[in-house]
Amino acid sequence: MDPLNMSRRGFLKTSVAAGVSVYVASFGSKAYAALFEEKILQPIQWNTQEGLAKFRIDGLAKVSGAKIFARDIRAKDMPNWPKEQSHALLLRTTQADRSYEGFDLTILGDDLKPDRIVTAEDLARDGVKFPPFYGDDMLLPKGKTAAYLGHVVAILIFHDFAKFRFAHNKLQFRDDVIRYGAVTGPLERNPWASWRFVRVGGATPFSDDTFSSLKDAPIFPSMMRKRLPVWPDGKDHGNVGEQGIFYANKIKQELDTPPADWLVFEREYQTQSSDLAALEPENANCWYDPIKQEMHMVLAVQGPMEVSVEAAEMIAHSRFPLKNLFVHPCYTVGYGSKDHVNTPFYGLVCALYGDGKPVRLAYDRFEHFQAALKRHAIKINYRIAVNKQTGLLQSFRADFSGDGGGRVNFTPTIMMVAATACQSIYYFPKNDFTAVGHASRAIDAGSARGYGTLQSMSATEMAVDEIAEKLAIDPIEFRLKNVLKSGMKNTQGAVPGGAVRADEILEKAKVHPLWLNRVKKKAEFEAAHLGQRYGVGFACVQKDFGSGAESSLAKVEISSAGKISLHHTGTEIGTGMSTSQAIAVAKWLGLPADEIRTSVLEWDDLPVISSGNPYIMNQAEQDKLSANPRWSPAYASPASATNSAYYYTHSTQEAARVVFTQGLWPAAMAIWRQGLGGGQANPMVVRMEDARWVNGKLSAGGMQALPLQQLAQKAHELGLVTGAAVHVFNRWQWAEADFVLQGKTTRLPIDALSLHYGDGADSATKAKMTTKGAYHVLDRSKVYLPTTQMNNASVTYYSAVGTLVELVIHEASGKVELLSHHSIMECGNQISPQLVSGQLQGGLAQGIGHALYEYLPLYEEGPGNGTWNFNRYKIPRSRDVAVWKQTCDILPPISATDPNKGIAEVVMIPVVAAIVNGIAHAIGHRFTDLPVTPEKIQKVLA
Repeated sequence: MDPLNMSRRGFLKTSVAAGVSVYVASFGSKAYAALFEEKILQPIQWNTQEGLAKFRIDGLAKVSGAKIFARDIRAKDMPNWPKEQSHALLLRTTQADRSYEGFDLTILGDDLKPDRIVTAEDLARDGVKFPPFYGDDMLLPKGKTAAYLGHVVAILIFHDFAKFRFAHNKLQFRDDVIRYGAVTGPLERNPWASWRFVRVGGATPFSDDTFSSLKDAPIFPSMMRKRLPVWPDGKDHGNVGEQGIFYANKIKQELDTPPADWLVFEREYQTQSSDLAALEPENANCWYDPIKQEMHMVLAVQGPMEVSVEAAEMIAHSRFPLKNLFVHPCYTVGYGSKDHVNTPFYGLVCALYGDGKPVRLAYDRFEHFQAALKRHAIKINYRIAVNKQTGLLQSFRADFSGDGGGRVNFTPTIMMVAATACQSIYYFPKNDFTAVGHASRAIDAGSARGYGTLQSMSATEMAVDEIAEKLAIDPIEFRLKNVLKSGMKNTQGAVPGGAVRADEILEKAKVHPLWLNRVKKKAEFEAAHLGQRYGVGFACVQKDFGSGAESSLAKVEISSAGKISLHHTGTEIGTGMSTSQAIAVAKWLGLPADEIRTSVLEWDDLPVISSGNPYIMNQAEQDKLSANPRWSPAYASPASATNSAYYYTHSTQEAARVVFTQGLWPAAMAIWRQGLGGGQANPMVVRMEDARWVNGKLSAGGMQALPLQQLAQKAHELGLVTGAAVHVFNRWQWAEADFVLQGKTTRLPIDALSLHYGDGADSATKAKMTTKGAYHVLDRSKVYLPTTQMNNASVTYYSAVGTLVELVIHEASGKVELLSHHSIMECGNQISPQLVSGQLQGGLAQGIGHALYEYLPLYEEGPGNGTWNFNRYKIPRSRDVAVWKQTCDILPPISATDPNKGIAEVVMIPVVAAIVNGIAHAIGHRFTDLPVTPEKIQKVLA
């Protein structure tokens, strides 16, 4: 495609990286017009009276099997691509304890030889380096030991599909293709990350802390010894690290020699490595055009912006000339598995060496299990002190040891989040948490739904349940005694934002029939069903949503006919984000967006730049950079961290709000005044804060209800604001800025703004608008960014879920059967109750799999050997999740102003511990390692 001859729906220039023009095609672009707009996306069917959508915009395609993923797209589907599709496969090691000495393709013979072979030597010669995030040796050179099982050694490219398929089948599952040399043993490397979080609270949960991560700082090792962290010496008046260890030592001493009225509980827990089992296996389809010096990439990723920048830099420093990079982000399914995955960059390399032909890299399920990111396996040791007389928790010491696999990926932050989240819904006056993410020869572990909290909070809920049993206190009553309440501090010393409502969930669970009748039901059920053990379990957790550096851009426009369009940087990964954002517009404009484009990274209408690392920059650096009115600490967040409901919605609604306050509301006032004879005084009191949309019409103070189309037409006629683009940033607090609107300085919770004016705008106003986008970029007069100290808070926004599980254990087989389960959720105001329900049901299924079924050996017997698929890896089916007997209560919002809270991750966590606690109720044994398999249960029962 010629970038000089593009329509509005064509490819979009987004940025310049390493001297390369980067273009990202939105779902509304020409490349996808047929595939997506006509076959997948349906305008929202809106019930104006109830304010609900009848189905998600991709819903019909989903249920009919017509939804298009990146994996479905071939070269012939792409405008202006060559029609012939080439294919690639990756050769991988299956041993990581001896040197790699090359490969032998004799088995293919002359007929099945690849048309091109790419090795580490090719990359070194041509200056092709993978992004630094992924580390060294993405193709393993000869003479080195593989860093992990499944380490890639070569790429084989075939220009004929039949030859590719036959060669693929011949090479798969063979151990004689890769040649090995001397036994070296696995590589020994320092941990990927080490963290320590110490807090000593004040006299009350609301007093100033004596020491905490937020007030002072997290603690880092002073050195490494034998691949383990060495912490600073403890000194009362030393530096921050020494002070922290001083208090940590005091906590340990108190646990070692506790007061007489303390119970000190200690347990070790083990969670497993598991696959995320995403519907769509890893894939990429890329074409390098050496004549035009262009790279085209069809991708399934959660962060297309990150991929586009890294890909441009990767090629720009090589011998391959590149003028333009076209990135085509497609619908995909993530759960975190496609966040910073390396497949796009292997696909890029395939294209560079593809002889000018498009090359498709698409794993089958065996390859996906061998290569896709895994959930971290974590060993957890807990020591928890509780006052036996009062039942109040006193201190909490925890050690987390995570297996991060062969590449660092997100192991550092996952271990950090696991540790900081382990307090869950409870208040502890003192805590000392250590988290180490180890390098190993296992497959890469990375972002996954739950992001470390699934492991730590499940363990906490198992521990709390057992402590309550030892104290002979009802487990929910014990939780209520210790629940974190609004205004109390988390283990980093930060006060959670907004109301904390876990206590309300506990109160509802306490009186649920499943809980109230569990003892009686157990006796009755077991008397009527010989050989079966009945149990009820409960768990409740609260999880943060967001990453601490969330950012996005959104643009809302309304035509003179009243049609609403929304452009957003967020990516649709199966969560329903595209639907929820279309609905979110209705809060300010009365109706949902008629057209939505996601993964939009072209923002000539609102140029914003970012630089530096928002997580580690100091305050002086932020202050200096923020003097530039175009600068923000971060540009656009990938779809992750449960960020769409709250963070993406904020930018959507702030853009819509500007259109309303600066366009539709003045238009409404003009119409109402006109109805009263022009300049005549209004006999009614009409205030903007009284404005209400009812059935798609706007009214206030008893005035005539005006349909959106009439308001839009008037706004255009008067040249008022009919479009707004905004950029937002959040570091556990929204950035704000002052803008001059209608001659008045107005403070808005955004950090960049541009405006589009209606057709009737005067010449002076039109002159302010940019030539290309017809938008007027406003310079902020002052910006109020969250302080960099807020990074030490780690998390402050929470949503909570409690789950009751009713189960039965079959003594003969050890099988656990779920009879029913009930969830109680707090999620603020729901954008779409249907989407919330879908998230809950899907999360419950994943949690059930984690508790009972899913398991991968870490090393030689695991998926790194290339022989794992769903024939060996068990995930729950509909019969395993009590699909027809699951129910849910959602706490009503405190008010209509409650935010929309992110819940995609938290919904899968409490069911894990609830099942384990239910098993304990059923058979009297508490398991501490997951999954709880029939074999483990049979061993206990025997």
